Amino acid sequence: MSANDRLAKRNVAVLVACQAILGAQMPMLFVVGTLAGKIVSPIACLATLPISLIVFGSMTTAPWLSPFMQRHGRKAGFFVGATAGAIGAAISAFGLYTGSFILLLAGSYVTGIYMSAQGFYRFAAADGASDSFRPKAISYVMAGGLLSAILGPQLNNAVADWSVVPYLGSYVVVIGLNVVGMGLFVFLKLPPAPPATDATGPVRSKWALLTTPPILVAIICGMVAYALMNLIMTATPLAVVGCGFTDANANNVVMAHVLAMFAPSFFTGHLIARFGVHRIMGLGLMILACAGLVALSGVALGNFFVALILLGLGWNFGFIGATTLLTASHAPHERGRVQGMNDAIVFGCVTVASLASGGLLNCAGGDILAGWTAVNVAMAPFLLLAGSALIWLTVRRSAPV
Repeated sequence: MSANDRLAKRNVAVLVACQAILGAQMPMLFVVGTLAGKIVSPIACLATLPISLIVFGSMTTAPWLSPFMQRHGRKAGFFVGATAGAIGAAISAFGLYTGSFILLLAGSYVTGIYMSAQGFYRFAAADGASDSFRPKAISYVMAGGLLSAILGPQLNNAVADWSVVPYLGSYVVVIGLNVVGMGLFVFLKLPPAPPATDATGPVRSKWALLTTPPILVAIICGMVAYALMNLIMTATPLAVVGCGFTDANANNVVMAHVLAMFAPSFFTGHLIARFGVHRIMGLGLMILACAGLVALSGVALGNFFVALILLGLGWNFGFIGATTLLTASHAPHERGRVQGMNDAIVFGCVTVASLASGGLLNCAGGDILAGWTAVNVAMAPFLLLAGSALIWLTVRRSAPV
């Protein structure tokens, strides 16, 4: 094992802990955000808007946070993210307490800065790792989400009765998670950021990078995997409760989903190394399609569990595969521009998906069943787009020169 990989493994261990503790806030907020939004929103169709603002905050943060990390290092960016996570939760808590939908949305937007920073944990894991260890490093850090998947919903259940204001306790706990999690960043020993130019020349333009086939397909597949996961997951708590089940049932379905998102990460990197990134990405897209079919087949509690588990598994293969392909498709000195552009596009589409989720669920039919059907049918054209792009790249690679 090289010295670089020894240091990379140490950093991976710290990043796994960061993903577990700080990352626990995301499943918490994705459950209580829609339910809190339903309480204070003046219009039912806007109930999922707090989640949309979290994702929109992430989208608008990535273009400046990635270059910031290129100049000042990953750790500085991670501190910015955790600080924003605590401030955003505090604003949201105050908005919920006072019944202000505007403040709830403002806090959600600030929380999006944390979400963007968390997205760069996977890139930090790849920094300095060898080509053989890189997909495993990314996969292991994503696996830290397994602990957050367990911790987050359980914390939601534990603090459910803390206050007469529903869901207020969850936002208070999120503040604490960010404060405690910041202490982990001091243990990171990441390699310095490469300069904006090196011996190979300046950074290519955004258009030149975007039209590089592997980068383009990585962005499309990552965008579709994440956007469709968010489309379904954002609607799920409202759909579960709307179909006659309890808040605890909704928490448990989301917990099963997030477990499925991250548990496969223990072996996804090995699968990519053995079978190739294209095959694993394609498998992820097929599993996402199966999730939609299960959701369309009925609204029993079991359907919600199976569909959301498949949704998490498909996201894992699709998104980790896309991240691995992206990190192998650009030079080290281009990472700030490529990674910022990637996350801006991905989370821009996730923002649209989360906005569409509430509209489709609440306003696309006469009842919750019609809305849930519309949400799942909407997956089809995007899966076709990503599948076609992946087939094109695979054929292009195998074609004789």
